[in-house]
Order: sequence, then structure tokens, then C-alpha cells
Amino acid sequence: MEAYHKDEALVGHDKNLEGGSDREISPTDDRTQSTTEIYGLEGTLFEKKCALINAEVDDMAMGKYQWYLWVLCGFGYFLDLLWAEAFGLVLSPLQQEFGFASDKTSNISVCFSAGLTAGAGFWGILADIVGRQWAFNLTVLTATIFGLALGGSNNYETFLILTAFVGFGIGGNIPLDTTLFLEFVPQNRRRLLPFLSIFQPLGVVICSALAYAYIPAYSCTPNFTSPDALPSCNNVAAGVPCCGMKNNMGWRYLLFTVGAMTLAVFVLRFFVFRFQESPKFLISRGQDAKAVQVLQNVRAFNGQKCNLTLQMFEELTSEHESLHSRAAMLGGGVLQLKSTWKEKILLELDRFKMLFQSERVENASTFNDKAFGGVARYWNNSRMARLTILVWLTYICDFFGFTLAGYYLPTVIAAKNADISVGLKESYRDYIYIYLPGIVGVLIGVLCYDIPGFGRKWTMVISSGLMGASLFIFAEINSQASNIGLSLLEYLMQSMFNAVLYGWTPEAFPAPIRGTACGFASCLGRIAGLIAPLTAAGLVPPQGSPGSSYDVLLYLAGGVTLGCVLWTALLPNKIVGSRSM
Repeated sequence: MEAYHKDEALVGHDKNLEGGSDREISPTDDRTQSTTEIYGLEGTLFEKKCALINAEVDDMAMGKYQWYLWVLCGFGYFLDLLWAEAFGLVLSPLQQEFGFASDKTSNISVCFSAGLTAGAGFWGILADIVGRQWAFNLTVLTATIFGLALGGSNNYETFLILTAFVGFGIGGNIPLDTTLFLEFVPQNRRRLLPFLSIFQPLGVVICSALAYAYIPAYSCTPNFTSPDALPSCNNVAAGVPCCGMKNNMGWRYLLFTVGAMTLAVFVLRFFVFRFQESPKFLISRGQDAKAVQVLQNVRAFNGQKCNLTLQMFEELTSEHESLHSRAAMLGGGVLQLKSTWKEKILLELDRFKMLFQSERVENASTFNDKAFGGVARYWNNSRMARLTILVWLTYICDFFGFTLAGYYLPTVIAAKNADISVGLKESYRDYIYIYLPGIVGVLIGVLCYDIPGFGRKWTMVISSGLMGASLFIFAEINSQASNIGLSLLEYLMQSMFNAVLYGWTPEAFPAPIRGTACGFASCLGRIAGLIAPLTAAGLVPPQGSPGSSYDVLLYLAGGVTLGCVLWTALLPNKIVGSRSM
């Protein structure tokens, strides 16, 4: 969103628009112009302060702090699909050991998705209430605690409970990571947002490589791909040869390793790197002094000097108070901090209404208008409501499709390969071939991100169309080459689509509701991911069935995924690619 007239960094210099010269500015200059006039600011008080923060962030460029933050946020993406892939890869050996029926296989995905759903909503909203800093670390801590315990499960029920709590921790990663990084990245490096998604295929590839090392070597024999697979010790009498913990440790080794990797990420985030709270969040809470201190800390970490001062914010507040009521307002500094509990509660409630604001606010008269000072004028008429609904629908279709396809893909490929006499070890090796090009998909998405007239919107339209089409074709053909090639195409397009979707979503919403908007969109997507395996539960054939028995699952996943084509095509053009606030 355009929050001020000039795109270049304004802090420290004021450009004479008529003469084209630069005049150095300091906060103590004797001048008759207001701060708003000097820096060419427009909009509400909150927007003006955000404009100064944007200018300061743009001026500091990509320093050490931003690069460290990018990597740590990338690890959140890494863990997201690392765990999702792990559950798909351990499903078959887990079923063979615990002996649950095929119509119960969806329970793992359901529990994981339930946790993801609760986590996405909880952590996203929490980030807008108590701040990004605590939520950033607590998500990974939660996943670490329950993830390390997962490999020690001795029955299916315990496994499902722990899976749900792992999902609860992982669920906040992507909405929080994009929100965090967006608020510290310069405008000219905004494409690093979709580039965060490159960590997702890395997570999938590493998980697949670990599974290739562990599961074929440490699984029961005959294994789950054989028609005469060794039965579960839970389903046979004592003394009968069966599949139990001692001869089926592969899936446990995989989960212990994934849990240890999650612990390593938590250590890096909490003990090695000191994350600074978002200055825009602090401004939205009236903590102007802390916001300036954060920017000074980041500048110092980068070996630079901060140009933004608390005096600039105070002058903006004074100018605004001289023109408007002294009611509590978003970005109102000390005035906001001194507001009554009633006013604070109303501010919180009205903040959520911004997701569906449909009226132009020009002359503030009600508390609601005064509190947010006309933020909605940039999304006048029905554009904001339209944007919110279309984003929700896109996430729902996307998560439904890739959850169904991704969770059952290892099982489908193992069954299809068994039909053509391809062994278990080769099937697990094929997963690496399938997922490795996902890195290329992310790179393509990043390259397309800022193409004029194409960019984010049409990249999502085309990639989601090819993603759905590849699943339909995959259902019709069965050879080792086609199984790899079509699955590869589906994951390539999925990586491309999600790279753009996850990077663009936080850009589309203003800072006061950014965590809530991203978290709720992710939450709805996770609900769809929860519903997907429940919908497919009755469609899953018994273990050892031919590969063609899974075709209906692929049709279902592909059909729902094609819904993304419609919803992304309807996105408002003026929102896609605009400057964030």
C-alpha cells in the first residue's frame, strides 16, 4: 500500500520536489513545516508512523539482522513440511506394527491437521495481542517437546495425541514467519518473502532421504507392500511370527531424528539469536519508545546508526491531536497507553472488523472511526471483504488438495510400484527424485513474483491449474517413469504456488491485523486439511491393494485443487503487489 508519496528512504533527507536537490534533515531543525509535510506523509496517524518505519527499514537495507532472521524464519517453513512429510512416510510401517484398519489411516492426518488448525489460529491471534517475539519461539518449543516423545509411542492412541500437539506447535510457523520477516525486510528485497518457501522442499527432501536410510533397512519382513505382509503382534496370538517394535524401528528412528532437528531450530531461535519485537506491532500498541529502541538495536546489530527518533513520532501525534479528537487511537502513543479498559477492548474488537471493512471513512465521528482513523479508506467499498473471502477460499482449496495428495502419495506410489515389481527401497528413493525439484518450483515462483502484468496473481492461477491437472493424469498412467514424472510436476507446481501465496498474503493486509489475517487464513486451510482425510477415509483400500484402487483419491485431490484457479483469478488487481503497511 502507498502510505507516503516517495518510494526512497525519507528519513535523514528531504527532497525538494521542484528543484530536485537533497537537503539534510535532523529532528532538531528549525522549520515551520510539520513533520507530515516534510516527509510527504499521508493517511492516518498509524499509517504515517508506519511510513517512517518503512523508510528506516528501506534505508538500512539487508543487513546481518535481516539475513539471520530470513534463515530462522526459513527454518519454520522447513519444519512445516518436514513433519508433514514424516507422517506420510511412516504411515505404512506404523500401520503394519500397530495393526489398525485401513479406514483408520486418516486419523494421523486428521490429528495433525487439527493441531495445525488450532495452532494457526491461536498463534496468529496471539502474535497480534502479546507480540511476535514470544509466539515466534513458543511454536517451535511446543513442537520440540511433543515431537521428541512421538517416536516412543507404544500404541496408536498415544501416537495420535502426540501428533495433534506437534501440529499445534507447527501450525503457527508459516503465518508468523511471513509476518515477522515482512516487517523487517526492505521494499526492494520483498521477493525474499516467497523465497522463504525454498526451505519447504528442503525439509521434504531431507525427510525423504532419512526415510530412505531408515525404513527399508529397519522394517518388518515381509514388509507392508507384500500381499503376505507380516501381521501386527497386536492381532495375533503369542508365539506367532509378527511385526513389533523390535523388528520395525525404522519409523521411530525417523521421528527421533526429526524431533532432534526441531530441537536444534529452537536452540538457534531462543539461545543463539535475539529476535527483536516488531516495531509496527509496538506502534499499534502505543509503545513508540520501544519501537524506536528496536530499530536502534537492529541498526546497531548491522553496524549502522538509526535516523528515526522518538521526537518524530511525538510530533506526528501532536499534529494529529490538533486536528482530531483526543480519543484513544491506533498508533496514538502515550494517549493509547493511557486509554481506559473499555477503549482498549473496543480497539481490539474494531481491529478484527478491519478484515471486512466496507465503508469509506473520511470524517471520523464514532469511536470506531476515531480509533482506526480511516485505515479502511485504502480498501473502500467491498474490496477488503472481497480480498479476505478470496484468500480464505484459496487457502481452503490449496490445503485440501495438497494434504490429501501429499499424505497418501507415499502409499499410492508404493502400491503402484508394487504392481510393476518395483521394490520398497526403490520407492523410497523415488520420493527424493520427486521432491528435490520443488526447490526449482520455488525459484520459478520467486522469479515470476514481480513480473509486470503477470506477477503474483497469474503465477498462482497457472501453477494451481497445472497442479490439479497433474493429479488427474497421474491416476490414469502407471509406470515408474510416469509415477516419478507426474508426482514431480505436481510437487513442482505446488511449491511454486505456495511460495507466492505465502509470500503475498502478509503483504495484502495491514500490520494491525496482519498476524490475525495470516493466522486465520492458515487456520481455515488447516481445517480443510483436517476435513480432507476424513472425506477420503472411506475411499482408502486395504493395505496390499493394487495401485489403481487409489485413483479416486487422486481425482478428489486434483478436483478441489482446481478451485484455486478460480479464486486467485478473481483477486483484486490493486491489492496484489501493493506496498504493505
